[in-house]
Amino acid sequence: MLDVARRLTKNDFLPIGELARRTGLSVSAIRFYEDKGLVQSMRTGGNQRRFLRSDIRRLSFILIAQQLGLALAEIEAQLAMLPQGRTPNTKDWRAISASIRGQLDRKIAQLEATRSKLDGCIGCGCLSLTRCRLYNPDDQAGEQGSGPRYVLG
Repeated sequence: MLDVARRLTKNDFLPIGELARRTGLSVSAIRFYEDKGLVQSMRTGGNQRRFLRSDIRRLSFILIAQQLGLALAEIEAQLAMLPQGRTPNTKDWRAISASIRGQLDRKIAQLEATRSKLDGCIGCGCLSLTRCRLYNPDDQAGEQGSGPRYVLG
């Protein structure tokens, strides 16, 4: 990051409070993501954190990715694909989109299957997984192990 910082001007950096205001994150959340290595700061002579303006997009991606159900390790792997020191462009974001598309499709399919099974269970009226003849006849699911066997597979 030092090589990048040498080419940038003072206007390319934001104090942590401004970054928090621009992203809607708390200062402590930004520090957490910094500790995890998802963003990096530079220190001023007075030991204050300064972040690149491009970190606005990196942090926004983190928020979106978390809403999509990605774990921090998965988010970290995706952010590693982005350039440091410049705002990611359309090509950069397309690469990430292509990388996570299959995972998102699997999550969507699982959510749709869960919704369908839940609708069927609630629709029968018994509301009891222990007595349900449709989803748990003679507790056959219990023989397969603990947990929601029919929903999670």
